[in-house]
Amino acid sequence: MNELSSTFFNIEREGPVVRLEMNRPEKANSMSPDFWSDLPKLANELNRDSSVRCVVLSGNGKHFTSGMDLATFADINTMLQDEPGRAAYALRDLLLYLQGSLSSLENLRVPVIAAIHGACLGGGIDLIAACDLRVASADAFFGIEEIHIGMAADVGTLQRLPHLMPPAIVHELAYTGRRFSSEEAKGWGLLNSVHENQDATLKAAMDLAQEIAQKSPLAIAGIKQAITYSRDHSVSDALDHMATWNAGMLRPEDLTKAIAARTAKQEAIFADLLKPAS
Repeated sequence: MNELSSTFFNIEREGPVVRLEMNRPEKANSMSPDFWSDLPKLANELNRDSSVRCVVLSGNGKHFTSGMDLATFADINTMLQDEPGRAAYALRDLLLYLQGSLSSLENLRVPVIAAIHGACLGGGIDLIAACDLRVASADAFFGIEEIHIGMAADVGTLQRLPHLMPPAIVHELAYTGRRFSSEEAKGWGLLNSVHENQDATLKAAMDLAQEIAQKSPLAIAGIKQAITYSRDHSVSDALDHMATWNAGMLRPEDLTKAIAARTAKQEAIFADLLKPAS
């Protein structure tokens, strides 16, 4: 893997698993401007490293994230004093930039697991909704809190969350901004599992990531692609897409390895994907 750098994230690697740790604990990992610029750059680099097979996203300190840092919006008041049409265009452009930053996780070929503890508020919900899997500590708490400042969440929560949990619950939480617990979130299907504390949550996320990393990376990429595609398309279109994918990507090498290893009650060793062209 090329040397990755970030002013917002700590970056660690354990074999094929990369951990991105939000590292602004003195500000409860609030999502400052460098979060939004660093995340898609890191995602692009990870996507180009064929040896990376899973990513774990976590937070340093007492909280996962308190959400959007208002510094991100520092120029909006000035912007909105300009000619209304041009101001609206500039604001839309900013929102598309923020949306694209989080969508970079969804567009990664490898699964992304969010390991959540403490607060996960506002933009934090947008963030975890763009991940593939979510595990949390028992003391974690969540909130779609944009309504408290007179706005609708606008970088992914309202678009992704209704596909992850009952839409009526999303309505309630977005309308009221009330905070909810890990127990509630798991009951609604938002969380895959709940663990005793922060350390146990991170261990569970890393163990899950290492388990995924042992599978065929080509099959994992296909699964992620198919699930994301099916969310936004009809069943008929998604089935056709899946048939085309497997017709092109399904090859005997990984199948033979997987079946032989299963018969021998061993772990199969799968080759990495090819490195993308420069």
